[in-house]
Amino acid sequence: MKKIYEPLNMIKNGRYAVLYGKLDPAVQKEILARMKELIEEERDHEDKGNYSHLCNILSTIAIDDVLKRSGKTDEEAFEMISTHMWAALTPEMYRKLSKLPFFMTVMRKIIPLGFKYGSGKGWNYVWHPEDPKEYYHFETLECLYKYIFSKHGVLERFGPMFCHSDIINFGNLHNIDFIRTKTLCQGGDCCDFRFVRHCKGDVWERTKSI
Repeated sequence: MKKIYEPLNMIKNGRYAVLYGKLDPAVQKEILARMKELIEEERDHEDKGNYSHLCNILSTIAIDDVLKRSGKTDEEAFEMISTHMWAALTPEMYRKLSKLPFFMTVMRKIIPLGFKYGSGKGWNYVWHPEDPKEYYHFETLECLYKYIFSKHGVLERFGPMFCHSDIINFGNLHNIDFIRTKTLCQGGDCCDFRFVRHCKGDVWERTKSI
């Protein structure tokens, strides 16, 4: 993925490429114009680490603005945006990988590394390398989604939508419970991520996370 902060490039590299392709050309043109404005506004956060995040954050705001300008209600715009955003996720890939016996070991190495290079200005995490073999947790203390969505007055609508992406991706892992009791975008003082592996044959109930 070439990290170019240009409207159409960001749409194509984000989660709304399918939705964008379905829209009327006049609406597409307005979205690109709004994206250009947002890119200029958020120059301070446009580093290599934040590229993927900003592809989705800025596209969400731009598409929502233009859809409502075109006559959609808040509810109609949210339905279109959330449906396509969640459809772009890959929960089956995570489910398949979680069947590997060394999945938790890989997670505790890959996630901090991925966040190191996939998160830029506006993020802060706490890691716990002392975690036992069958348990892994970390906290997010600063979140770019909360910052930008708050700035544009759409945190309550779209912050939880992106939080729910983690439920979709991690909420059905093989013999692993994903536990999260709070998120920054939903009023918490942090996002508390926990993964607990259960042994084959154990009787357990999945946690209803937020």
